[in-house]
Amino acid sequence: MSDSRVNSAIRAEGDAPRSGTDLLLALAPEGPRRAAVAAALREAVRSGRLAPGTLLPPYRTLAADLGVARNTVADAYAELVAEGWLTARQGSGTRVAERAAAKPRRVPKKSPAGAGVVHDLRQGQPDATSFPRAAWASAVRRALNAAPHDAFGPPDPHGRPELRRALAEYLARVRGVAASPDQIVVCAGFAHGLRLLFGGGVLPGPLAVEPYSLPFHRGLLAGAGVRTVPIGLDSEGARTDQLASLPETTSRHGARAVLLTPAHQFPTGGPLHAERRAAAVDWARGRGGVVVEDDYDGEFRYDREPIGAVQGLDPDHVVYIGSVSKSLSPAVRLGWMVLPPHLVDAVLAAKGLREAWTGVTDQLALAAFIESGHYDRHVRRMRQRYRERRNLLVAALAEHAPHVEATGVAAGLHAVLRLPEGTEASTVQAAGRLGVALDGLAAFRHPGSPEPQRDGLVVGYAAPPEHRYRPAVEALCRALPPR
Repeated sequence: MSDSRVNSAIRAEGDAPRSGTDLLLALAPEGPRRAAVAAALREAVRSGRLAPGTLLPPYRTLAADLGVARNTVADAYAELVAEGWLTARQGSGTRVAERAAAKPRRVPKKSPAGAGVVHDLRQGQPDATSFPRAAWASAVRRALNAAPHDAFGPPDPHGRPELRRALAEYLARVRGVAASPDQIVVCAGFAHGLRLLFGGGVLPGPLAVEPYSLPFHRGLLAGAGVRTVPIGLDSEGARTDQLASLPETTSRHGARAVLLTPAHQFPTGGPLHAERRAAAVDWARGRGGVVVEDDYDGEFRYDREPIGAVQGLDPDHVVYIGSVSKSLSPAVRLGWMVLPPHLVDAVLAAKGLREAWTGVTDQLALAAFIESGHYDRHVRRMRQRYRERRNLLVAALAEHAPHVEATGVAAGLHAVLRLPEGTEASTVQAAGRLGVALDGLAAFRHPGSPEPQRDGLVVGYAAPPEHRYRPAVEALCRALPPR
């Protein structure tokens, strides 16, 4: 291309009514300005800071930003086009040339986390391929169009009223939770709720807990200086009848809270018996304390027995916490706490700085997603899909390993496979050799649990994409110990 045609293309680009593009350039303090601009651009391309194909600002915009004449930038662009660093086409602007790519530095490859994993059967993960992208995008558009102007000002630590209203209706209808929107505080998930309650000093320790739970939650509580005291567990759930007779060292320090997973004990499975639910609430009333209810997968029940929230028994003595991490996606960092009225102000104070608050756009989108009925339809669809996966797992065990019992399969996204005594560690290792990632039951046992060690596997059946699930189950069955 001749110099005249290059300059013509660049000047046409500079005159085009396109929005400006920001570009950081450091010019040498001395010397001709054209040479300084050209040198700075050349170095930005050579170093890889400006990738091939990057659209450069119109020369008028860049000239104004750099405080130089427009012709200075136009001439620098033309120089670099002639050298092959840039390309200029009339109507499409000036871009970094494809052949101007800097050679990338060779960096030693790191082994990715989970290297060697072919089949992911770890618990706690929904099927990421099933995220309702189109419906969520529609909810985002609808929410943004309807949002009042104040939604984009300083946010409220309470959470957007649109979401709190939608949650109050949904939780009452689906989970039997009794709450007004004022009792709901939006958070980023269950762990965030624990941090606010215990790390924020709203509730004192020690905390009575189930003998099996997520190690992450125990670590979070320990980091907040909260001692956890495990109670027993049997086929009817946590032994809440033991709360009244906690060790003297605990009662002297005033244990006034218990953390439970009543709808589906994590991870062993099974709902908390009605009498034990009542015993937990009665204990909280007598201590002037609370039951902290983790309803982590309450929507996914596969039998016909309805299991509502404990919170409905006594809203003044139960803190109910839920989230969308299992029902929708852990990437949508939204959860909710339904609080007794006397704890609302304390939790809001513990929330503190704005950096701990959740994004307004996602809150508005979730409210629209719930109100439109898309959330109900998505949960119903995934409930059917996970039920089919559970059935396939149970059928495969019956055929290939009838001596291995699957428990806790009436609800949730995982099952516990009971193993012969002394075989858990070797089975986890055998699964790993076959590329199957899963957890042994021992990893979830509280170190101070009064319960004897049980051998088992915690098998999540939600995470693999649809086409990979059957091969994952087949590989799992090959890893199981013989009769």
